[in-house]
Amino acid sequence: MATFRKQESATAARNRLLPEGRVAGPMPWVIAIMMFLTVLAAAGGLALNQGMRSLRTELSGRATVQIVEADAETRAQVVKKMVARLRATPGIHAARPVDPDRLADQLRPWLGAEMDTADLPIPALIDVEFAGEGPRPVETLAKLAKSIAPQARVEPHAAFLGPLSGLVATLAGVAALLVLLMAIATGAVVVLAARGAHESHRGTIDILHLMGATDVQIARLFQRRIALDALLGGGLGFVMAVLVILLVGQRLGATGSDLLRAAYLPGWGWGVLAALPVAGIALATLTARMTVLRALGRAL
Repeated sequence: MATFRKQESATAARNRLLPEGRVAGPMPWVIAIMMFLTVLAAAGGLALNQGMRSLRTELSGRATVQIVEADAETRAQVVKKMVARLRATPGIHAARPVDPDRLADQLRPWLGAEMDTADLPIPALIDVEFAGEGPRPVETLAKLAKSIAPQARVEPHAAFLGPLSGLVATLAGVAALLVLLMAIATGAVVVLAARGAHESHRGTIDILHLMGATDVQIARLFQRRIALDALLGGGLGFVMAVLVILLVGQRLGATGSDLLRAAYLPGWGWGVLAALPVAGIALATLTARMTVLRALGRAL
């Protein structure tokens, strides 16, 4: 009978320490906000990095040959000769002249709708796609183009990625820093919550000690409660972040911009995002355990 009463008292003390039912307090919602921002920052960094890699891969094998010639007939002959020579050159997969009307349409917003291509000679452009990663294909292409037309200029598409690559690297670094700061902030919130719970339940902890409970057993009760809070908050923040990511991805796809559509999350990126709530729960549980054990050790 006495043993039964002790067990009943221990259960009552545990329930007062860890109340059953709906989670109370602001900590789950704070963790939800932290997880929401963490997932968004991580998704942004991963998408930008993937987009930069995709663009670099696509543009590193392409270049544009520009032929500056005032006379339209001479320019057309040079383009025809250049295209035929390029298509017969090993290492070049394709050589396609850009439609002059398309170039004129792109210039009209700046030069006016009444612009006449006959009055304004537009340089001819040839889009070149390399067949592989041969030794310095751009330099080889430049020598070949100048042997046909000395006024020809070669512009590698990858050359325009320098400033953009630096910007993307900076943004990806900022995203990684935000993820780290969110992890630190989450740990700080858990520390404050665990300390507050320890102070507010000091009397119950004393009863558990008198019943023979060890510090590890008491800390396990706290970490269980905080793990449940982290599970609720982390799951809610993750779901909301995924909804935002899907919405933004749909909007980016609707723009029709190849540059924006290149920034997407690969399959492994979704795996990384899914691991963030799990890591958050583990971080909260471990932080709560260490905080409570340290507080119990100082109380002795």
